[in-house]
Amino acid sequence: MSDVKTKVEKSDAEWREQLTPEQYRILRQQGTERAFTGPYWNSKDTGLYRCAGCDEPLFLSDTKFDSGCGWPSYFEPVKPDAVRELRDTSHGMVRIEIRCASCDGHLGHVFPDGPPPTGLRYCINGHSMVFEPV
Repeated sequence: MSDVKTKVEKSDAEWREQLTPEQYRILRQQGTERAFTGPYWNSKDTGLYRCAGCDEPLFLSDTKFDSGCGWPSYFEPVKPDAVRELRDTSHGMVRIEIRCASCDGHLGHVFPDGPPPTGLRYCINGHSMVFEPV
């Protein structure tokens, strides 16, 4: 059995049909939700956060922490290859964008100011994910 992921590829029309308007804006157009308004930013529920575009596992609730930034924050993905990083120079800043490795959906950004053990803060748009309670 191979560990090679199959890339999820859909037409723009298929993405628009599958996703809510807010999910489409974030995942496919690299949008963001306003701080403290999206789902999950203050959730303490136990479970798994999956990509809203392709259902791939992204983050476990036991890696979630309250960063105070207004978006769900995690110190590591469920596995290293669950997300991919891209240099983002939009809005006059240099940041590291995080995308789903399977469907290339925009999730958010990662910053080097998180807690141990990684020191990272994956700042993720809540609308880019769906939650699966345990």
